[in-house]
Amino acid sequence: MTKPLAIGVAGLGTVGTGVLALLRDNAETVAARAGRPIAVTAVSSRDRTKDRGVSLSGLRWYEDATALAADPNVDVVVETIGGTEGPAADLVRAALSAGKPVVTANKALLAVHGAEIARLADRKNVPLMFEAAVAGGIPAIKAVREGLAANDLSRVLGILNGTCNYILTQMRERGREFAEALSEAQKLGYAEADPTFDVDGIDAAHKLAILAALAFGRPVDFASVHVEGIRSVSALDIKLAEELGYRIKLLGIARRTDGGIETRVHPCMVPVSHPIARVDGVFNAVVAEGDFCGRVVLEGRGAGGGPTASAICADLIDIARNRRTPVWGVADGALSALPSIPMEKRVGAYYLRLMVLDRPGVIADVTAILRDHHVSMESMLQRGRAPGEAVPVVVTTHDCEEAQMRAALARIAALETVVEAPALIRIENLQ
Repeated sequence: MTKPLAIGVAGLGTVGTGVLALLRDNAETVAARAGRPIAVTAVSSRDRTKDRGVSLSGLRWYEDATALAADPNVDVVVETIGGTEGPAADLVRAALSAGKPVVTANKALLAVHGAEIARLADRKNVPLMFEAAVAGGIPAIKAVREGLAANDLSRVLGILNGTCNYILTQMRERGREFAEALSEAQKLGYAEADPTFDVDGIDAAHKLAILAALAFGRPVDFASVHVEGIRSVSALDIKLAEELGYRIKLLGIARRTDGGIETRVHPCMVPVSHPIARVDGVFNAVVAEGDFCGRVVLEGRGAGGGPTASAICADLIDIARNRRTPVWGVADGALSALPSIPMEKRVGAYYLRLMVLDRPGVIADVTAILRDHHVSMESMLQRGRAPGEAVPVVVTTHDCEEAQMRAALARIAALETVVEAPALIRIENLQ
């Protein structure tokens, strides 16, 4: 019989135990597709006493994760610890330095240190695989890097965080405000006790940095990603968006322009006719647009033990079959030097909601400021009259540069008749 591929798994949380369960429950299917059995032989975690719902008998145990990389009877290291520094980073570097393939679900590590780690993998001529790092069980990495490899991609975008998508869906369907929808997501286990990475857009930005590197064949560049979260989105904005024919989604967008590559994460108004507008709840979606393939849309569960374990095991099957491709799709020496475009250069339309005192001349003041900054209005919406009281006024604009819109916004916010911070959401027509 062909010698099994021996796996060491570091990190026995939901994902790590999911890998153990999948490789045991689907052992025959995996072996048939891998051409040989794949078996976990060693694990690493700090707490040996915890009941994880899977049997760990017969497995070698390491409290020090980096020791897993030195085990001569481990062929491939799977890292599911998480984090940009510490044990996860030490393990990945140690395994690659020892000439062992690495499979990781760690999007933060890849986004922050991916350029360096990829160079190490290239120098040691060993695979670094990370299908599970973006969009869980959706095969987004393979689709962008391999399935669409013959295309010049113009844009990759997606709903890359299920927690935010769930919260925005609840706000739309039930009219809830952000804080209430977040609390429910936490009770259901969709959001962490500290939801910062999710709701402030950082998790989505990690994933977008990886997708942008793959789509455009350049080193990963997390520092250049513009990041905004969803804390400032209100139920009123979501309701008004519906009236205007849009839905609000937290999107990660990487786009090739004549000047370089845009990478940005922020709430967007998306036309209800676009496929991504209909992706709700905890689901993720990735959209790639190429010159020959057109638009490709992938949708599925972006997190959880099962979907993420599925992606990890797909990478293990590729390693067992000796299928590999350069980390970012092209050899290290052939990576593109396309520059990153700052957010101030973004060109597009905007939704602006103001809470203003209902007095004569207010609208004239707002429109004069927009005119001064060369921002052209497309439409204006005002609901009801309440003389002397605050009322919402919504303005949508034609395309303009972000810097122009920001300069106008600062002046509008300073008007004494504007009683709270203006809400600004970018409109993405996604044609």
